[in-house]
Amino acid sequence: MRIVKVVSLLAVLLAIASLTIAAEGQVLLNAAGATFPYPIYSKWFDIYHQSHSNVQINYQSIGSGGGIRQLLDKTVDFGASDGPMSDDQLKQATVPILHFPTVLGAAIPSYNVSGVQGDLNFTPEALAGIFLGKVTKWNDPAIASVNVGVKLPSDDIVVVHRSDGSGTSYIWTDYLSKVSSEWQQKVGKGTSVNWPVGLGGKGNEGVSALIQQTPGSLGYVELIYAIQNHLPYGKVKNSSGAFVKADLASVSAAAAAFSKFMPDDFRVSITNPEGNKDAYPISSFTWLLIPSKFTDTAKRDVVKDFLKWMMTDGQQYTEALSYAKLPKEVVSKEMKAIAQIQ
Repeated sequence: MRIVKVVSLLAVLLAIASLTIAAEGQVLLNAAGATFPYPIYSKWFDIYHQSHSNVQINYQSIGSGGGIRQLLDKTVDFGASDGPMSDDQLKQATVPILHFPTVLGAAIPSYNVSGVQGDLNFTPEALAGIFLGKVTKWNDPAIASVNVGVKLPSDDIVVVHRSDGSGTSYIWTDYLSKVSSEWQQKVGKGTSVNWPVGLGGKGNEGVSALIQQTPGSLGYVELIYAIQNHLPYGKVKNSSGAFVKADLASVSAAAAAFSKFMPDDFRVSITNPEGNKDAYPISSFTWLLIPSKFTDTAKRDVVKDFLKWMMTDGQQYTEALSYAKLPKEVVSKEMKAIAQIQ
């Protein structure tokens, strides 16, 4: 009887020991930031977990501004943003923060206009005028003149923008600052700006919902959100004078001129590129923001392995979600930069 009890006790102790070892092998990473790439990040983290069952990556889709804030506050292991961190933000970090481009996407003008289902054309001047509150009617000549044959109503334009700190807003305002001196002087670019007009929605999800629910509205969202929510979205006139609709080819074309001259810190704007008639002008890289030093070596090793996987195998999942793959030249440069994570 005593032998049985001893054997049972040993079995329990071994079970506890094995559970402890298993628990010690688990790695939990917390991250937060951009909603722009959330669909692909969610898929990546899930697929990576399937082949690395001991790794769990929890990502909060709260906007780029929130991701940067939480990263600087050290409440997450890494962040994500569609706009690169500013020099001032980088100075606030206790360790250098590295930028790793993940995919390419597009911010698009989406609308809910009575009687209009097809693609509308938008000039840079019209978009700047709308968001400055100077172009207020859908049949304004700034819109009607480049949409000949389309019956535009005299309805008021209801501008929709982000209410939270947003990388999508950074991309949109970065573009408007390049094409409109008035916008640059009065509003400028940033993840958060003082919008002259409009309603605010939280996240790409919130802006998409507001556009769907608000007749006469026009707002900006990441391409995949317009596709998933069946929202119409327009073509934008690029610097070569061509009206281009956002898709994989036109977003990739926007990055082509920059891929061979990527700066070492990967902080680059590719909005309104010159000299490529096929480029969609409101395109951008989006970045993971990775601390250069980890006190937890297990987390460090997982982050480095995930980045390598993301840049190689992970890229095959991007196009199904309407993101463009990273250019090969950028991947090669990023692979070398991973060594900076200690």
